[in-house]
Amino acid sequence: MLRTASLVSLALTLIMIAGCAEPPTQQIQEAEKALKDAQESGAATYSAEEYAKLEGTLTTLRKEVTDQDEKFSLFRDYGKAQQLSVSAKADSERIKTAATLKKEEAKAAALQAQQVAEEAVKATQDLVAKAPVGKDRAAVEAIRNDVDGLKSLLKQVQASIDKEDYPAAQTQAKAIHDMSQSVSAEIQ
Repeated sequence: MLRTASLVSLALTLIMIAGCAEPPTQQIQEAEKALKDAQESGAATYSAEEYAKLEGTLTTLRKEVTDQDEKFSLFRDYGKAQQLSVSAKADSERIKTAATLKKEEAKAAALQAQQVAEEAVKATQDLVAKAPVGKDRAAVEAIRNDVDGLKSLLKQVQASIDKEDYPAAQTQAKAIHDMSQSVSAEIQ
């Protein structure tokens, strides 16, 4: 009888412990903060695929917690949610590091493209300055206006760099370089 009472008591204790399973709220908050930190590091831009997977992990984590919350308290198990939160935190650190590296590479590429564009505009300006005016004064003036437009576009490249939008800066600089080449070809 004493043995049966002990078993019943042990069983009730185990049920109460299992029934008191609480969602890993702090771990979820840490995982969400890790996602935010990764986003702020530029992961959404520079490590987009990995960042999307991280968002998916967090969505799965939230769904798992909701699914467990809907169960009868004795049957709740937040083990999978805890594993997902640990995984999300680890992945976010890895993604943050990769995004920072890719962002620095993009910055270097944007600065290089900016320099190439500036050199192309300068070379085009030099060609315009040497262009014979002759009968086509209006054509030369139109080309000068085009070159002035290119110079003002260079300011947009710098603005993009200042905003740390390196992909846009690189695209703009490439377009300016290509336009400079077209204007130079027209002059020649």
